[in-house]
Amino acid sequence: MRPEGRQPDALRPLSFEMGWSPYAEGSCLISFGNTKVLCTASVEENVPPWLRGQGKGWVTGEYAMLPRATHQRNRREVQSGKPSGRTQEIQRLIGRSLRAAVDLKALGERQIVVDCDVLQADGGTRTAAITGAWLALKAAVAYLMEEGVLKTDPVIAQIAAVSAGVVNGDCVLDLEYEEDRVAETDANFVLTSTGGVIEVQATAEDTPMTQSQFDQIFALARRGVTDLCAAQLKALGQ
Repeated sequence: MRPEGRQPDALRPLSFEMGWSPYAEGSCLISFGNTKVLCTASVEENVPPWLRGQGKGWVTGEYAMLPRATHQRNRREVQSGKPSGRTQEIQRLIGRSLRAAVDLKALGERQIVVDCDVLQADGGTRTAAITGAWLALKAAVAYLMEEGVLKTDPVIAQIAAVSAGVVNGDCVLDLEYEEDRVAETDANFVLTSTGGVIEVQATAEDTPMTQSQFDQIFALARRGVTDLCAAQLKALGQ
């Protein structure tokens, strides 16, 4: 039996609060069960130096976890002078995922930075961050279009992310912490609403997963992303 009696193919209770931050061009507070991530998209009228003069923009992400987002307090990374390897890896994943959904030429020579701050962690923080980041990005682009800065929508794909894995021999969707820490296999899938694959991260802890198990968790992830994308559109009023 999974925590709270969830079925193997069930997502945790999901909610999106759009416009959570009044100062950002786009924002979303996403909750995957007890995992809560605040995603804010900021528009900057410049691009990194290596992109100047090329007629296209840039989209990137930053990720951080509040010190008491977990059961024990974590030291702020600013105290050590640099982000941890885990943080850097997740930031790059968020940036790659978002750029796969954007026509950078249509964005023009400007940058959108999406900050993903974990307020509370109970597993799946990177997948929640990506799912919420797309909504914050979409809201920021809508703002630019309303202001007449952009004539066409540069967001060319809808994306979401979810975890799936093998726990006690069973293939399950959207692992929370108690499942994640004992999982034989833990995987994260970043997919488009049309079934395109952006990134898959999968690790078998003790026993290699079989092809059949991978196919099963991939099918679960596709189903989960379909549900997430439907919830995203509902949050946007579409």
